[in-house]
Amino acid sequence: MRGHPAVSRRCTPALLTERLSVWWFTPAPAARLAGTRITHGAFSLWYLAKRRSMLAEIHRSGSNDFAPVGPCRILSKPLPATVADRIVDATLVAAAAAATGLCYRVTGPMAGALLTWTLSYRNSWTMIFHNDNLMVLHAAALAAGPSADALSVDAWVRGCRTGPSGADARYGWPLQLASTTTVTTYALAGVAKVAGPLGWKWTSGESLRRQVAVDGVRKEAFGSPASPLAYKLYGNVTLFRILALGSMAIELLGPIAIFDRRLARLWALAAWQLHWGILAIMKIKFRYQLSGAAYASFMDLERLIRR
Repeated sequence: MRGHPAVSRRCTPALLTERLSVWWFTPAPAARLAGTRITHGAFSLWYLAKRRSMLAEIHRSGSNDFAPVGPCRILSKPLPATVADRIVDATLVAAAAAATGLCYRVTGPMAGALLTWTLSYRNSWTMIFHNDNLMVLHAAALAAGPSADALSVDAWVRGCRTGPSGADARYGWPLQLASTTTVTTYALAGVAKVAGPLGWKWTSGESLRRQVAVDGVRKEAFGSPASPLAYKLYGNVTLFRILALGSMAIELLGPIAIFDRRLARLWALAAWQLHWGILAIMKIKFRYQLSGAAYASFMDLERLIRR
């Protein structure tokens, strides 16, 4: 058996690289990538527009609260409030242009860069909101590809609103990049749990139960009511064990599920439900994930568009 060509071929690094390359450049329709661009752009626009006034207040906070993170580390002190406000406005304009696919080769990367700066600058005050990171990474993934070849102002100007017919690898790899980024963030969360003091004992559910309890007490202490569901479920240790196992499975199995498109869609649905469960039990909002926009790259959006 050792000399059998089929067996030896299975184990070669070259074959593994070839299969990964084929998977990475899986052909996809232009409309699928465009649908992901529109979904991400619409959410980004809503997310920033809703926080415009809040961001303006943050820009006028005391400099003692300023601790720059990410690209904002180049700053030794806060920007003038008016300048920071105008950057937010520029981000909104760029996000709108990217969502509609107007001059996307310019506005796509510009929207990604401005979104990275704006959210990093916001995270440089008081606390870091890690839930913003995935939205920023997706903006970069979409900007790197031809995401406006269909369903865009650019395509309309060229007289081809729906873009090229058929599937092509150039529309597939940006989606694979976005999806890989998504499962990687979840996998890192799972690895962090396993590498923590409890290790695999985290799946016993007791740590999750304590986390829910501490979060509820903190909310009550600061005048925000905890979820009534947290009180009802707290005594059910078995349920928390199931929830902990489910959470760990979603986080660690994503990088495996992504290699099969059907499994990847099921994983995305499970991850989406996970965040709705977190909202119900802990009243913590991961808005990008709750909206479903975070999982757009996993879905066949061109079917919805045709309908």
